[in-house]
Amino acid sequence: MPKLGGSLILVAAAGVIVVSLSVFAPPFLQSTYRASSSEDSPGELRTTSISPRIVPVTHLNTPEPLKALYMTSCVAGTPSWRGSLKRLIETTELNAVVIDIKTESGCAVPDLREFVSELHEAGIYVIGRISVFQDSSYTRLFPELAVKRTSDGEVWKDYKGLSFIDVGARPYWDYIVGLSKEAHALGFDELNYDYVRYPSDGDMKDALYTWTVGTTTKPEMLESFFKYLHDSMRDTDVKTSVDLFGMTTTVTSDMNIGQVFELTLPYFDYISPMVYPSHYPPTWNGFANPAEHPYEVVKIAMAHAIEREQFWLLSNNLATTTASKLRPWLQDFNLGATYGIDQVRAQIQATYDVGLTSWMLWNAGNRYTASALLPE
Repeated sequence: MPKLGGSLILVAAAGVIVVSLSVFAPPFLQSTYRASSSEDSPGELRTTSISPRIVPVTHLNTPEPLKALYMTSCVAGTPSWRGSLKRLIETTELNAVVIDIKTESGCAVPDLREFVSELHEAGIYVIGRISVFQDSSYTRLFPELAVKRTSDGEVWKDYKGLSFIDVGARPYWDYIVGLSKEAHALGFDELNYDYVRYPSDGDMKDALYTWTVGTTTKPEMLESFFKYLHDSMRDTDVKTSVDLFGMTTTVTSDMNIGQVFELTLPYFDYISPMVYPSHYPPTWNGFANPAEHPYEVVKIAMAHAIEREQFWLLSNNLATTTASKLRPWLQDFNLGATYGIDQVRAQIQATYDVGLTSWMLWNAGNRYTASALLPE
């Protein structure tokens, strides 16, 4: 079972795993996950109401433009550190935060609902990040849902030792939907879905997808998940966003991970290509080291994204005056080159120069270049 952005209590008895979402979800929510049997589907999610809420749940409208930074669950669970990032948002042009609510960090956020309420009181828009198909914890509990090894039928792992849920494993889709609805009930204004893809960094020749049958392609299978998630969340007013590999904006193939830029457009409110210059290969667009060209990389990547978005709108007889769904992730970390004020501002300026207004900053260690941000 994933660590759900906070502490997790597992009690195993008679094939039943009871998960107390005492941190992740409001206390009136309790979810029971039942292992596979002849009567139950793997990973079935059941939710029951127990007691009234303690802290009123509110939701904010999406700010325009949106300017966010990323916060791990570990930082969200550390009052002094999260407080400093909250002050950074309050005193600069930032107006939103992306907080992990499903990762494998195991970090606890004992007062997450209260923290979300505190952020709302400060006018800060709160986005919950859900890492979807990369989930080693869930594959340990339900290996029948995992990507398998062709060689021996065991759970496949990438070069880092991480395992993935098979994208076609539909019982897992219901788990993601249930978790998403609980996150919205907790107060998150938007849900951001990451790792919505097939694995890539490992012995791909040994990867077996037992839940993808017939001639279904990876993009088709992934689009089926997008549609299922979209349709299942119709009864809420939560906004949704999806993270994509940065190169999805400039290539037309699925790069063997299933991600095709256009296939996300009908199903999410916002599309967030991770256009980190350090993640582009040497010689991309003639740059020996793309990380040393933050402005050019972001501008080229997002200009292509806009062109493809507009073409998709025209092809579907939708008005080209529709506001863009594009909101890139930008790099604020050292990889391939040293990133400071100039490099961060260059990416932001490139975003503006292609006609976009919103962006999000990523630093896995949550140490941001404050001086690169304009005052409030």
